[in-house]
Amino acid sequence: MKTAVLTDSTAYIPKKTRQSKNIHMVPLNVVFGQESYQEEVDITTDDFYDMVKEYEQLPKTSQPSIGLMTEKLEELAKEYDAVIAIHLSSGISGTFQGIITAGEMVDDIEVYPFDSETSCLMQGFYALEASELANNGALPDQIMTRLDKMKESMQAYFMADDLSHLQRGGRLNGAQAFVGSLLQVKPVLHFVDTKIVPFEKIRTRKKALKRILTLFEESISSEGRYKASVIHANRPAEAEQMKREIEAEFDQVEVTISYFGPVIGTHLGEGAMGLGWYRES
Repeated sequence: MKTAVLTDSTAYIPKKTRQSKNIHMVPLNVVFGQESYQEEVDITTDDFYDMVKEYEQLPKTSQPSIGLMTEKLEELAKEYDAVIAIHLSSGISGTFQGIITAGEMVDDIEVYPFDSETSCLMQGFYALEASELANNGALPDQIMTRLDKMKESMQAYFMADDLSHLQRGGRLNGAQAFVGSLLQVKPVLHFVDTKIVPFEKIRTRKKALKRILTLFEESISSEGRYKASVIHANRPAEAEQMKREIEAEFDQVEVTISYFGPVIGTHLGEGAMGLGWYRES
């Protein structure tokens, strides 16, 4: 059986990596006024943050159409028997449900949908792991079992400079507790049961980032091997600093730097920072 790996653009796996690892992708969309752009296809992350500064209104986002997903599955069916479809959390987007619907419309390929219950490179970690297994001949059930195992240790915390983006986009659960103090706090957020929820209110950006590092340190065992990613919204210098701090203290952690691209950046806003990780072995 030949198995493909499919994810969506919010995994933010660079194009060269997707090509070298044989990972397929369907893009979500970001909409400025009347113009719609396919993320990671028509618009770069740098261009996106420049455009946000030029427009008075925040852009909107939308999931891939069922038609686009169906086309992608039909394309994959020409070469593959099955596809592991790994998508951003079903609690913040209908993309995961969309691939289920598209899978029911295509007869010639078996679709194995996987709800990452997260996004960005934490979602990407699942796709990268799945591709390695698939390229080495693992069966779909074996790959899904490994992804479920990864989920047991996958964690991510992130900080938004301004919660108003998440509030207006309807992506933040439990936001009411923060109303009236949006400017006074730098909340640490995380995913719980597929939804983004507040974890802790922190007074300053510096303390919020330190708290995220503390949560990371508390979960790391000296015996295991881990993969982690520092994720930023147009803050590369801060991301590099956090990466160096982790590498200096934890030999057992492989750290990469990734980014909040247009779709997720629309909801978190420029300046957001995050850290995600899982136990590799």
